[in-house]
Amino acid sequence: MILILTLVTRDASAGRLANAVPGGLGAAVERGRHWCVAEREIDVKHRAEFVKFLETEAAAAKADWAITPHENRRKKLLISDMDSTIIGQECLDELADFAGLKAQVSAITERAMRGELDFASALTERVAMLKGLDLSALEACYAQRVTLNPGAAALTATMKANGARCVLVSGGFRYFTSRVAAAAGFDTDRANTLIDDGKTLTGAVGQPILGREAKLAALKEESVAMGAMPADAVAIGDGANDLDMIRAAGLGIAYKAKPIVAAETLARIEYTDLTAALFFQGYREEEVLVQG
Repeated sequence: MILILTLVTRDASAGRLANAVPGGLGAAVERGRHWCVAEREIDVKHRAEFVKFLETEAAAAKADWAITPHENRRKKLLISDMDSTIIGQECLDELADFAGLKAQVSAITERAMRGELDFASALTERVAMLKGLDLSALEACYAQRVTLNPGAAALTATMKANGARCVLVSGGFRYFTSRVAAAAGFDTDRANTLIDDGKTLTGAVGQPILGREAKLAALKEESVAMGAMPADAVAIGDGANDLDMIRAAGLGIAYKAKPIVAAETLARIEYTDLTAALFFQGYREEEVLVQG
């Protein structure tokens, strides 16, 4: 079985690195205005040694990379995490800052994303700490703190222009996902609900909590709804609660991810931006729809 190794860098180093990979054929290199994208065919029998080589050399070259099957590269469905993936923040941590509790909440978030804590319990604990927070803090948090990560809107726009459906799934909250989904161009979103009494947060979360299993369920349900399979999807995330959907998708991408996630993927974005997810699918730079 032949696989495609794709390397993406901001300079010419992708081409040099592709040609340095042991074995295989010569690299096809595309140098565009913003990116250098190199592709090389490799034999599945040597995948492990390629990964070992890349984990050392790609970091030195600041190269993002993916190893994908030659077939079915362009996906019909994008399932993506929100916090620290589509946006550069953890909304719950930022919201906690309005209550003077960011350090305490962030410490729990970090452990949960590393897989050291049960996600649902960690979420319940953090939200309980925000009991009594005025609802105006949510609007202020979104307006003042939340920003899209580079390439997010280009990723959704390009995939949608090629017939794909884009779904935002988050262990965070619909107050934020609904706004981020609209800003980034997603078709729909799924997330948890913060309970309030009309004026303040009650410290409770709507049940059932959307976590690791629910993200996998979203991938499967969205695939079935459009007559596709999980193999037809690309899933992107950074934390432990994204692992199941990343494993199940045809293309699972670790975006600036925790070690537990990166270690289980064959597609990693660390140095460029979310448009690399398009290059991993075989898109060329001239096909990328640049947004705002």
